[in-house]
Amino acid sequence: MEVLSAKAAGRLPKFTLLTNHAHVLLIIAQTPDVRMREIASIIGLTERAVQRIVDELTVSGYVLVTKDGRRNRYQIRLEHPLQHPVEQKRNLGELLHLFLPPKLDAA
Repeated sequence: MEVLSAKAAGRLPKFTLLTNHAHVLLIIAQTPDVRMREIASIIGLTERAVQRIVDELTVSGYVLVTKDGRRNRYQIRLEHPLQHPVEQKRNLGELLHLFLPPKLDAA
């Protein structure tokens, strides 16, 4: 197996295997009362982009939003099936279980 030099590695495209939607879900699963601006800061997106993602996750049934005073509280629907044909036999809880500590993946 050939090991790339640091110079060659610098030319590799930068990407992440998880989408921004997955990143938002992971943060919400860890901190259900997190604010949009906090998510945006952690992920490196605009607050508006995070709002759009949370709205898409809510409309798609992955996240439930309830008001808690002046703040929103989020609940991940762990049993919700994943949508893409490649992973549709799995649910959101199974995905989050891969990335979260055992206490948090059951939240």
